[in-house]
Amino acid sequence: MKTVLLVVGRTAEAHYITAINDYIERTKHFISFDMEVIPELKNTKSLSMEQQKEKEGELIRKALLPGDVIVLLDEHGKEFRSVDFAGWMEKKLVNVNKRLIFIIGGPYGFSPKVYQTAHEKISLSKMTFSHQMIRLIFVEQLYRAMTILNGGPYHHE
Repeated sequence: MKTVLLVVGRTAEAHYITAINDYIERTKHFISFDMEVIPELKNTKSLSMEQQKEKEGELIRKALLPGDVIVLLDEHGKEFRSVDFAGWMEKKLVNVNKRLIFIIGGPYGFSPKVYQTAHEKISLSKMTFSHQMIRLIFVEQLYRAMTILNGGPYHHE
């Protein structure tokens, strides 16, 4: 199984890029994992929030393949403790045949069509974070889950 974090727009700030790449490389010691970037939309000032979500949604859906298991990182999703997320990942590692795709949408969230395409939604917190920061939080939690599953010393109860 391949695991992918699909994001809309590039990561802009250097300190986030460094930290995200560090956790991606660490996670690759345990699973096949990459972050794919969908280019951000141009000339969005002329678009309404709904139009922007629809256009981003089209780009997201084009990046998906048949057989992908799609998990949206969404404020209305299920929340996990880190240990529980590790258990959830363990089940996915056994049951997903092709790609497990986690998606972070654009600034206004996801279009209805993307919600319809998704299999599950996960929330990383009830708090709101920047899209740059949520990328880092997610890759750190994925790495943490992998170390929990592999008995590493990174996570402490």
